[in-house]
Amino acid sequence: MDRRKKMCTQEEKEEKNLEPVSMYNIAAKLFAHVAKAVIDKYGEEACETIKDGVNAFGEERGREIARRAAVMGESNKIDNYLKNYDMARSELFEYETIFKNQKIEQNFTKCVFAEQWQNDGMEEYGILYCEAVDPAIARGFNENLEVIHDKHFFKDGSCHFCFYMKSDIDK
Repeated sequence: MDRRKKMCTQEEKEEKNLEPVSMYNIAAKLFAHVAKAVIDKYGEEACETIKDGVNAFGEERGREIARRAAVMGESNKIDNYLKNYDMARSELFEYETIFKNQKIEQNFTKCVFAEQWQNDGMEEYGILYCEAVDPAIARGFNENLEVIHDKHFFKDGSCHFCFYMKSDIDK
């Protein structure tokens, strides 16, 4: 009976591996494989170049989020950041968002990107994306929008972000 139970479990695993995966999974795999190939060929110095690329990508996304807000007649202030965000969330992400004192705090307890990189043993490449993308998106949206990303899935088991306007803190 035990052996049969193991076989069923193995069959279930194999069937699950046949299910289509989300574009999030595919994008995570693509990023990790490209980053790994570039670093394998050009060495650790390539990490900064990869981050430069992620920054350019993120800033472009941020500018597009600001454009979306403008089309809706809204400014590129912190209150309009998430409601004009460009990436739909799915059940592949679990998070809590708290708005308080001109700050946005987000705590992610599930992230499809991080899970994919962990499953593939590609955390060292995924972190290049994770550390750069959200600050870059915020910067592209508004040069005064800052983000502190003080917890990461790979180190802490969750991700925590705090978004704030530099001009509001400097006052």
